[in-house]
Amino acid sequence: MSSSRRSRSRLAGSSLPSSSSRAISEEQITELLSKLQALLPESQTSNGVHRVSAARVLQETCSYIRSLHQEVDNLSETLAQLLASADVTGDQASVIRSLLM
Repeated sequence: MSSSRRSRSRLAGSSLPSSSSRAISEEQITELLSKLQALLPESQTSNGVHRVSAARVLQETCSYIRSLHQEVDNLSETLAQLLASADVTGDQASVIRSLLM
């Protein structure tokens, strides 16, 4: 057995690599990718479990994070417009902002 296979075998038994080793086993990567994929909305709505490549999961994750950033920006802009158009004092606006944070 090669040394890289032995080190992967040792790591496969633990959920996280030891502090002395930075290597992550293929099984751990597969498990983490599966957990990440389960967090994506497209993955939750699909029927049945389907296996996709690690690259695809990472691409979908990046895309989802970008869409969340855009949604936050849009909601922040909408809130700013509402606060500007409402009869709200500066102190009231500060309270509203603190409640939303």
